[in-house]
Amino acid sequence: MELKYLANRFKTALSSIYDEDEAHAIFLIAIAHVLHYSKGDYLLKKETILSVENTNKLEQILVQLATGRPIQYVLGEAYFYGLQFKVNESVLIPRPETEELVEWILSVCSLQFAIEEPRVNILDIGTGSGCIAVALKKHLPIAQVLALDIAADSLAIAQENALFNHVDIEFILDDILSPQPTTLKLKPTIIVSNPPYIKEDEKEAMHTNVLVHEPHRALFVSNENPLVFYHAIADFALENLTANGLLFFEINEYLGKQTVDLLNHKGFNNIQLKKDMQGKDRMICCTKPEDETV
Repeated sequence: MELKYLANRFKTALSSIYDEDEAHAIFLIAIAHVLHYSKGDYLLKKETILSVENTNKLEQILVQLATGRPIQYVLGEAYFYGLQFKVNESVLIPRPETEELVEWILSVCSLQFAIEEPRVNILDIGTGSGCIAVALKKHLPIAQVLALDIAADSLAIAQENALFNHVDIEFILDDILSPQPTTLKLKPTIIVSNPPYIKEDEKEAMHTNVLVHEPHRALFVSNENPLVFYHAIADFALENLTANGLLFFEINEYLGKQTVDLLNHKGFNNIQLKKDMQGKDRMICCTKPEDETV
């Protein structure tokens, strides 16, 4: 089978789930995985006749994709901040907007902390695949990084990703809504979290493959209390962050003002609400007050 014919097969088979550009992007990911072809390789080698083995591999991938299963779960891998991560249905697929959060943290660290000294301790709450923790540790190797999650199966994937990317991270199994008093062995300089923040009434606007395949525990909160995790993590930060330590959140684009108000009410300083590349309110950074009695 010619490669260009298989590209058309992907477009046709996935037309009820993805638009043409998305389907082609997924096809390119599939051939990169199976054939190690880049987009440029594909343009040059459209007429290539595939071996029976490679044709079968790509056809098997297409069968799974046609059910709506995301390409990252089909292949068991995703890329985040230039690094490869193992993923399955127990963890969210890393998103580009979360890469922007990591970039912000790294830029702030370069300005505010002496990275050459081992004084930066980072805690990632709700680590999932470990993508934030691993990326930060990879780019701040002198920092001590801890990663917390409520789910043992998610932590198992995160631990695999730390090993795969050759970084040393301490993993903690705990529930941030009712954390154990012995959870932390040290005070973090930075706490970061991308907690569940999508309201139940926003489900209708979401892609079906996300709703069916990605873990709801990492996505959704009630309409009545959508900031439940932000309250809990902010309180945890007030108790555990070093004085003037930093708290970073990824947030619901529709709840930026409410999240800022929450942090203001709790006494955080220097609250910055930042838009992502699509112009959506997506990230917040704030500073713990020096007075720990706040």
